[in-house]
Amino acid sequence: MITAAFTKNRAVYGTRRLKKVLEKQGYTASRRRIGRLLQEAQLRCKTKRRFKATTNSKHNLPIAPNQLARQFNVTQPNQVYVGDITYLATGEGWLYLAVVIDLYSRQIVGWSMAEHMKTRLVNEALLRAIWKRKPAKGLLWHTDRGSQYASDSHRKLLKQHGIQQSMSRKGNCWDNAVSESFFHTLKTECVNHEHYATREATRKSLFDYIEVFYNRQRLHSNNGYLSPVEFEKQHKAA
Repeated sequence: MITAAFTKNRAVYGTRRLKKVLEKQGYTASRRRIGRLLQEAQLRCKTKRRFKATTNSKHNLPIAPNQLARQFNVTQPNQVYVGDITYLATGEGWLYLAVVIDLYSRQIVGWSMAEHMKTRLVNEALLRAIWKRKPAKGLLWHTDRGSQYASDSHRKLLKQHGIQQSMSRKGNCWDNAVSESFFHTLKTECVNHEHYATREATRKSLFDYIEVFYNRQRLHSNNGYLSPVEFEKQHKAA
């Protein structure tokens, strides 16, 4: 059962999440026992690797105040979104990913990929989130100080949809810790263990990870070990 749960969840679950999976199936086992059985079966979680920032904060564009102030626990959906950009290596060159995360459930509600990291990359990701979720005016949108997020076209998009802008303080990655954490998870559990020959193969891989696994299956500790989609379903039912 442990082997099946470990394999089904992309070999990324440690003892804590495997314990939750077994509990959902009606079985109780200690984390120590699960760890011992993992070791006996020679099953090891995918290892962690670091990643570097991609946005450029050295510019003279307007900077929004840090309204979020690390208040990452949100009690309602579509109240606060956070976002960032990361890069992915492929056999055809770099591919850039921009994401939009709803802090309430940590669901990826919008994302886009392109061969560049110009402003339209982040605009497209945010527009997809707006089209999908239809947030009310007053939504708080927090990012780092990257030039893409400070650009005229991005600020115009925010004004058009009644969105408040918030930015991290200079040189403080912890102000956008949820976005950083997602990219860390993405690279740890998916990207760093693949060799992408083409950009198209990369897009397909990330679609499967984000939309099929992360949003709908992966147990999230912030959600009481429910996936983002399941967490929101329970909230809606309540």
